[in-house]
Amino acid sequence: MKTALIALLILIIATASLGYDLGSRAPAKPVPSLQAPPPDPDVVRQGGDAMADAILLAVPGSATGTTVGYNDDYDEACPYTDSTAPDVVYKLAPVRDMLVDIDMLGSVYDTKIYVYREDFTLVACNDDFYPDYVSKLENVLLESDVKYFLVIDGYGEAAGDYVLHIVEYAPCVLDCPPGAQLEGEPPLVDGYSDEFNGGCNSPGPDMFGEIHNYFFCGVSGWYSSGGSNFRDTDWFELTFPPSGFFEIQGDAEYATNMMELGPMDCASVGVIQSVVIGPCSEDVMTIYGQPGDVVWFCVAPPGFDGPVNEYDYVISMNMWEPAVRSETQSWSAVKELFR
Repeated sequence: MKTALIALLILIIATASLGYDLGSRAPAKPVPSLQAPPPDPDVVRQGGDAMADAILLAVPGSATGTTVGYNDDYDEACPYTDSTAPDVVYKLAPVRDMLVDIDMLGSVYDTKIYVYREDFTLVACNDDFYPDYVSKLENVLLESDVKYFLVIDGYGEAAGDYVLHIVEYAPCVLDCPPGAQLEGEPPLVDGYSDEFNGGCNSPGPDMFGEIHNYFFCGVSGWYSSGGSNFRDTDWFELTFPPSGFFEIQGDAEYATNMMELGPMDCASVGVIQSVVIGPCSEDVMTIYGQPGDVVWFCVAPPGFDGPVNEYDYVISMNMWEPAVRSETQSWSAVKELFR
């Protein structure tokens, strides 16, 4: 009875998760169904309506507000253009040179954001970073002797409440432990065709990778090809050991999803469970099954646009110990065991 209940629960979870996008190519954006309301002269403005009346925001700093009621003044192709959505403008005046992340996580509509220098030169822009089409810019250089304008816009005619956080960028660099298994994927460059362990996204024969070492060092990232944005998705087939479980601990230089997938059918595969690893932030996933059975496991960025072509991730896989939950250790402590 207990076994049947667990199987039913897994089936329900997998079925419910089929809407999760596992593709490597950025999907076509849906046409916004709501038209942005006209400007309201009485609206309380959190930011400026244009660069001329931009509101000064401290760096680092945070703000919340709405784009509803503002005018449409700006648009950039990153990669989508033809925005007619209202936009809000903030002015940034850093007191020293710094690298920053500009994060819209928590916003409730399909955002676009742009950063301009005071001479109106575009510095950076992003439309979709998170799966819900919310934007984020990473590792943006702001110089102390330059003023900047941050424009909060929307895709198409999308408008709504936004959440803004500007924090100093903290670079994350991971070292591959000695003796680790290396993924061996070719360099991720623009124009790349992912025929290496791309799973259901791979047209080549090497659809799935295998992990057979305690430590595994992989590469993921983003690239463009044929006018579209792509992310590298690494799919693996894991065979359950006699213990009937895997305990997988991971970290990455950028935020990355580790996912158990099922059923093992490209036409219906979905996410059974997922954890986010990185940047320099570990998490653990435990996968249970019958000894000798196979499960699909995937590592991929959450969005289709990123600040670099490729970055490193490292996972450790406990598959030989008895099926007893081990104490979670930091990545540094685990690596010390192999020095």
